[in-house]
Amino acid sequence: MKKLLLAFACASIITGCQSDGDSKVDVKQDAAQFDSAVTAALAGEWRSPQNKARDQYRHPRQTLQFFGVSPDKTVIEITPGAGWYTEVLAPVLKEKGQYVAALNDATKMPNERSQAFYAKMNADLKAKVAGNTAVFGTPAFVEIDPAAPVLGETGSADTVLTFRNVHNWVMADQEAAMFEAFFEVLKPGGVLGVVEHRAQADAEFEKIKKSGYLPEEYVINLALKAGFVLDARSEINANPKDTKDHPGGVWNLPPTLSQKEKDREKFVAIGESDRMTLRFKKPK
Repeated sequence: MKKLLLAFACASIITGCQSDGDSKVDVKQDAAQFDSAVTAALAGEWRSPQNKARDQYRHPRQTLQFFGVSPDKTVIEITPGAGWYTEVLAPVLKEKGQYVAALNDATKMPNERSQAFYAKMNADLKAKVAGNTAVFGTPAFVEIDPAAPVLGETGSADTVLTFRNVHNWVMADQEAAMFEAFFEVLKPGGVLGVVEHRAQADAEFEKIKKSGYLPEEYVINLALKAGFVLDARSEINANPKDTKDHPGGVWNLPPTLSQKEKDREKFVAIGESDRMTLRFKKPK
């Protein structure tokens, strides 16, 4: 009798009624659509061979799945740099969602060199997407002061993603302000996804904070203090080959290879850094 009543209600003027079975089908369809869209983006001819070579270390499909990204979300990527993830996220989100790139405001940078660096990088990224709207759609851009960041209207984003940025804010004493801004812009129930270079578990914070590596618990505590709850951890981007004791910090490794030809083969054999992958949620 209950099944008959449910069927009658769904067929009536009440719209949007679904059985549990229907919901499971929708979830599977959404996952399939996401996987198809990401697969197409990763294979896209707009991605350079150098960028595609990073997939083996950055695991973009698995990482975005872990963060719950789907084509109908509003996703803010924090300081996307030259646009490695932009080339994947913008095409996936262009039809039903919205990709937002949060760029460092070049005028707020501390010296002329960094101002010129960010002004050029921001201009290059904007030109890249503006020159290929068929692929990237119309991403939005917001320029922020990391010391007092405002990412958008309160509760306007489904997802905030940051890839290998937290150490920069730590070195500039801007990490608390950034995590508070993430919390402010997310909807209740929204997701913060963090990928960051991971220090040894017993590393002393003051000794390693300029190495590019951070203790995982330190990053977790930043999010907790901002109001988030830790939803899950993943080892998707772990790299057990990374000894994390390099003389020039994480920048000795690919893709930077800061020592140029010195010990190049050793660092290339290690690959990119060992990374924590953390999913937080803003409480409803």
